[in-house]
Amino acid sequence: MKRLKKVLKRMLLSILGLIGILVIIYFLFVNFYPTFGGDVSKERQALYQKSKQFNGSKFVNKKNVPKDPSFSDILKISRKFFFETVENGRPEKELAIQKIDSTNIAEYRNRRLIWFGHSAFLLQMDGKNILIDPMFGDVPAPHPWLGGKRFNKELPVEIEKLPKIDAIVISHDHYDHLDYESIKKLKDKVETYFVPLGVGVHLEAWDIDSTKINEMDWWEETTFKKIQLACTPAQHFSGRKFNNGQSTLWASWVIKSDNTSLFFSGDSGYGPHFKQIGEQYGPFDFAMMECGQYNKMWPDIHMFPEETAQAGVDVQAKTVMPIHWGAFKLAMHSWTDPIERVSKKAEELKIPLATPQVGEPILIDSLPKPNSVWW
Repeated sequence: MKRLKKVLKRMLLSILGLIGILVIIYFLFVNFYPTFGGDVSKERQALYQKSKQFNGSKFVNKKNVPKDPSFSDILKISRKFFFETVENGRPEKELAIQKIDSTNIAEYRNRRLIWFGHSAFLLQMDGKNILIDPMFGDVPAPHPWLGGKRFNKELPVEIEKLPKIDAIVISHDHYDHLDYESIKKLKDKVETYFVPLGVGVHLEAWDIDSTKINEMDWWEETTFKKIQLACTPAQHFSGRKFNNGQSTLWASWVIKSDNTSLFFSGDSGYGPHFKQIGEQYGPFDFAMMECGQYNKMWPDIHMFPEETAQAGVDVQAKTVMPIHWGAFKLAMHSWTDPIERVSKKAEELKIPLATPQVGEPILIDSLPKPNSVWW
């Protein structure tokens, strides 16, 4: 009996020692590996006290979501994601994309968008180049070992070949929207950044001059080189590591000029904020609406495809483009499920869809084209 107790004691000490080592490794990893970004200080939190979205310690949604998952919930999600096979979870072969010449981009002066997959766009309007959520990396994770690779190896145009960027607009700080390597490579090309409250801490940690960063709250408006931007609500969450969830704000964006009106949903569950945005800023020529990476275990922070189509109606969009799909596997549905389901619902609601291939130019004057069934 004594011998058994000794063995059990050694096992317990070994397990505790292993846990201690893992905690130390995690601490060193998140504090010294740059992809995690910065942390919002107490002094910076004090600046956010007047925001209706800030409760004194973190940012919150109007609804009480997302709810903190229990340990069993985390285990359930992890087991499903890492050990269950999803039929058609990724394309059988690398996705075909349309390449675009860097000279074409530099010399272009009309109105168009170029989709890089997922939620990343280059917007060209009024002679300006604006990047939206420019996640150009291979893996949406703090380290390449911690996530699945992009569906296509090449981008429509490489970062190094992009021309001067007038502005970058960011919706929130998750890895599939705010990418360290992309920001670092773009740094010397970019004039200014528009981000929700708090997200500037990551950019500053990556050596972006704070004078270039414009942090905005929901319903706040600004004008940049005759282009109007409004930071608008979304129903989501934030955080780049375990201990800084909801320390920065998440948002959707309205982008307008004299002859163009665009809406970018960022990441969001379905809610009444879409109608509010439509009533205040609509109608929109074009709305880029989140459609992908959903699951019944997190219904309040990502829309199901049928909700995406309805949200397009709510914001009063003349044409909707489903985004947040076609690049990464971040949920348990097939890679084509989002576009198939939203196409069916959009037809029912009689709202036109634009469905370009990655890299295919979206001409504002030719909407809803391109709308081929390429998947």
